[in-house]
Amino acid sequence: MTPGTDLVEPLTQWLRTVQPDAEEVRIEGLDRVTFGHSAEMMVLTVVTRQGGDEARQDVVLRLRPTPPALLEPYDLARQFTILRALESSAVEVPKALWLEDTGEVLGRPFFVMERVGGDVYEMDPPADASDERVVRMCRSLAEQLAAIHTVDIEGTDLAALDDGRSHLDRELAHWASEMDRVKRGPLPALEHLLAALRDSQPAPSPEVTLVHGDAKPGNFAFVDGEVSAVFDWEMTTVGDPLTDIGWLELLWMQPVGITSHPAALTIDELLTHYQSVSGITVQNRPWYRAFNAYKMAVICLIGAMLVDAGHSDDQKLVLAAYGTSLLTTVGLNELGITEKFEDGPVLPSAERLQEVQGQVSATP
Repeated sequence: MTPGTDLVEPLTQWLRTVQPDAEEVRIEGLDRVTFGHSAEMMVLTVVTRQGGDEARQDVVLRLRPTPPALLEPYDLARQFTILRALESSAVEVPKALWLEDTGEVLGRPFFVMERVGGDVYEMDPPADASDERVVRMCRSLAEQLAAIHTVDIEGTDLAALDDGRSHLDRELAHWASEMDRVKRGPLPALEHLLAALRDSQPAPSPEVTLVHGDAKPGNFAFVDGEVSAVFDWEMTTVGDPLTDIGWLELLWMQPVGITSHPAALTIDELLTHYQSVSGITVQNRPWYRAFNAYKMAVICLIGAMLVDAGHSDDQKLVLAAYGTSLLTTVGLNELGITEKFEDGPVLPSAERLQEVQGQVSATP
């Protein structure tokens, strides 16, 4: 979906229904956000007039991706509920404003949230930041992760997400099911990693907490060294907080964004601060890194199969497809397994790769 006049009119009409007291509602500056791999996002300004007063509100529209998406089932209403529940907590989240969950207005469900100021360092380092500010950014990130893991689940009505007791079993079963759903043939290396994870699964953290599910540095926005917002709650649940730690550890190893700055905390320094503010003990780190390597490898595999089946021509998914083999090796090594296994069909077919690369070459 491309922002244009075909989108403005139905969206404007719908915004009038959720703001019935306004005499006039109009949209300005509709534009698409180009980063990210899941939901499609657009930024816009909602202008309302009541009497002689005009109010302007900068917002973000989060639109369900076209099925089949990288993460299915994709539940925007659930994300909206989580954001609403966290408004009174110490977690920095954008205010969730309005939800349209029928898909009748724009063809797919969407919700609207406030646009929060801040810089997101998805790939580029905070080049203009001082060493002191980068250190503060790292510590603030750890503090926000601790805030997520110490949310009052009962008090925020988030207990309905899951009881959390069987989180690790449920996660392993889910990603195994996703692997089986999309694979084109035997995947010896990835399947061996899954078996090894099940054989060596530790007792979970005694703490049952809210779990973000995608706690990567690129999902945190910063203003003056402090986290101003935490984004992307698609994989959020209730369960073992150390699953977030393992995910963060894997991504902290990658020299992009904040982690590429020479003043960035090491992962050990970051986790020491996290433990001091959360009260949660980080343990069994190799297993949680291996589990998250498996999870990430399966997500890369799903992306590769979306490309292979012709559902997507996204170059980011093509590049990520090569991650399945690399991440599987990382996971096996974390568990002390150095034996080599065949990958199996983890990439899009050569024909599809050539087709997608040809489309990029043909783009003026």
